[in-house]
Amino acid sequence: MSGSFAGIEIGKRSLMAHSTQIQTAGHNISNADTEGYSRQRVKVSTMDPLYRPDLERAELAGQIGQGTKIESIERIRDELLDSRIIAQTNEESYWNTRNDYYAMIEQIYNEPDEVSVRSNMDKFWQSWQELSADPSNNAARDAVVVRGQSLTNSIKQQNNNLIAISNQVNGDIDSTVKQVNDLTRQIADVNGEIVRSKAMGDNPNDLMDRRDLMVEKLGNLINVTVVRTDPDEFLVHTDGQMIVQGSEYRQIDEVTDLDNKGYSRLVWHDTQVDAYFRGGSLGALVELRDKDLRSELQSLDTMALNFADFVNDIHRNAIGKNNVTGLDFFTEHPFVENTNGNYDRNGDGTEDASYIFRMTGTNSLRPQEQIGLQGTMTFNSASGTVSVDYYPADTVEDLVNRINDSNGEVKAYLDRNSKLVLKATTSESMSNPDFVIRHVEDSGMFLTGYTGILRGSGADGAYDFNRANAIDALADAQFAVTPVMNPSGYLVVNPQVEQDSSSVAAAFANSQGRADQDDGRAAVEIAAIRNTKMMVGTDRTFDDYFADTVTRIGLKGEQAENQLASKNAIMNDLRDLRDSISGVNINEELADIIKFQYGYEAAAKFISVQDELLNTLINRVGV
Repeated sequence: MSGSFAGIEIGKRSLMAHSTQIQTAGHNISNADTEGYSRQRVKVSTMDPLYRPDLERAELAGQIGQGTKIESIERIRDELLDSRIIAQTNEESYWNTRNDYYAMIEQIYNEPDEVSVRSNMDKFWQSWQELSADPSNNAARDAVVVRGQSLTNSIKQQNNNLIAISNQVNGDIDSTVKQVNDLTRQIADVNGEIVRSKAMGDNPNDLMDRRDLMVEKLGNLINVTVVRTDPDEFLVHTDGQMIVQGSEYRQIDEVTDLDNKGYSRLVWHDTQVDAYFRGGSLGALVELRDKDLRSELQSLDTMALNFADFVNDIHRNAIGKNNVTGLDFFTEHPFVENTNGNYDRNGDGTEDASYIFRMTGTNSLRPQEQIGLQGTMTFNSASGTVSVDYYPADTVEDLVNRINDSNGEVKAYLDRNSKLVLKATTSESMSNPDFVIRHVEDSGMFLTGYTGILRGSGADGAYDFNRANAIDALADAQFAVTPVMNPSGYLVVNPQVEQDSSSVAAAFANSQGRADQDDGRAAVEIAAIRNTKMMVGTDRTFDDYFADTVTRIGLKGEQAENQLASKNAIMNDLRDLRDSISGVNINEELADIIKFQYGYEAAAKFISVQDELLNTLINRVGV
C-alpha cells in the first residue's frame, strides 16, 4: 500500500519536472538567435503505478499513481526535411558561385568601346583600307602600325584579365579545400562525442545541432548526402565516395598539375585518386577554372593565332614601300627555342617530343579539282585519333571540309598560294598541349605526293609528336613551332615593322621584284580578312567570333542568374518550413514558462499541504 510520505515524493517529482521544463524553455530563449539551434522539449510521462496487475496486488479500487517522471529532453527536428535541405543547398551555392564570377567575366567583355578588342580590330581593318586607297602615304602606314599595337595591347589586356580571374578562382579553390577538410574533421570529432554521450544514456541535442549545422555548411561547399541507418555511425557521402564515417574522415590534397598551367589538381589524401565534385561552391570553382575560363582563354588564343597567321600569310608574301619582303606583320613567341620543335616533355633532360603548330604543303592545289586518289587520313583527336576517308571523286575543297567537320584537333585550309595547311587547334584534354599537331597519317597518297606534306604513307610514314625530330616524317613542307602558352598574351607587332613603317607591305612585287608606288593590292587583301570566313575549323568570320563570344558569355551569365533565383526560392521555402518546425518562438516559450511556473507553484503548494497532513498525523493523532 502507499506509504505516508508518497505524497511528498509525488510533489518532489512534479517540482523537478516543472523546474527542468522552465530551464529548457530558458535554454531555448537564450539560443533563439543561435545558428543551427533546434528548439528542445522535455518529454514527461507518468511514473509507474504503485501496484502492477498481478496476483499479489492489494485489493484497492485502482492503481495508485506516483506522479510524473522525465523521459528525455528532445530536440524538435525533421530529419527528412534536413536531408532535402542538404541535397538542395549544394545547388544553390553552385549557381551562386557561377553567378558571382560570370558577373566579373561579363565586365571583361563589356569594355568601353574605345579600348575593347572589337573596337581596336575594327580600327585596324580600317587603317588597312585607308592604306590601300593611298599606298604612298606614310601617315597611313604609321596608322597601321599604331593601330596594330593598340590591338595587340587590348588582346593582351583581355588575356591578362581572364588569367587574373582564373588565378582568383584558383585561390578560392585553395581556401575552399581547407574549409572542406576542416569541416570533415570537426564532424568526425563531434560524431565521437555524440556516440560517447549516447552510450551514457544522454541525448546530446546541442552536439547534434552543431553536427547538422556543419554538415549543411559542408553541403554548401560540396555535394553531400547523409546516411543515418545506423544510430551509432553517422555517414556522409559525396558522389558515392565516403568522406565521413563515424569518427573517421577523409581529406583532400592539392597536387600541382603542370598540364593545367601549374594549377592544383584535387585528389583524395588516402588513395591519391582524383577527387571530383559536381556541386557546391568547390564544384563550381573547379568547373569555372578548368572548363569555362580555360575555354575562354583557348577561344581568345585561337582567334589571336588565326588572326596573326592570316595577316602574316599575306604580309610576308607582299612587299613594303622600302622594297623589303618576307616580313611577318605580327611576331609570335615560340614555345620552344629549338627550330625543329624538339621538347623535353617529361623533364628527364632528354628531348622526347616535337611541338609543331602548322604544316604547309609544297604543292599548289585547285579547290575544285578531283583528287583521283583513295585512302584514309588519321589525325589526333580529343581521345585518340579520328579517321577521314577520301575517294577519287572527291575534290580538294570536299576533303578540306571533311577534315574540318571531323572531331579531330587538326584543321585544314588552303593558303593564298593554294597550298594545303594543317594547323593544330586547342586541346580538349588538359593532358594534351594546345596548338600541337600530335598525329598525322595517310594510308594513301593525298598527304604525300599530292599535297607534299608527308614523306611517306602508312604507319611507317606517319608524323607523331611523341619523339624528337618528328619533322623527319615531313617532306619539304614548311612548318611552324608551337607558340608559347596563351599566345594572345604575347602577340606583338614585328619590331622591324615598328621601327620602319615603310616595311608595312601594301603591295605585291612587280616583275622587277619591287613595289609600285600606287599598288595597294596586299592592303586590300588584308582588309578583306575582316569579312572572310577565316576562323580555322569553323565557318566564322572574326566579326562572328566577337558576336558569338559576347552572346555566349551573356547567356551563361543569364543562366546562372536565373538558376540562382530559382534555387533561392526553393531553399527559402525549405528553410522557412524548417524554422516553423525547429525554430524558437519567443512568445510560445514565454507562454510555456508561465504555464510551467504555475505548475511549479501548484506542486509546491501540494507539498505544503502534504507537510501539514503529516504534521497532523505525527504530532496530533493519539494526543
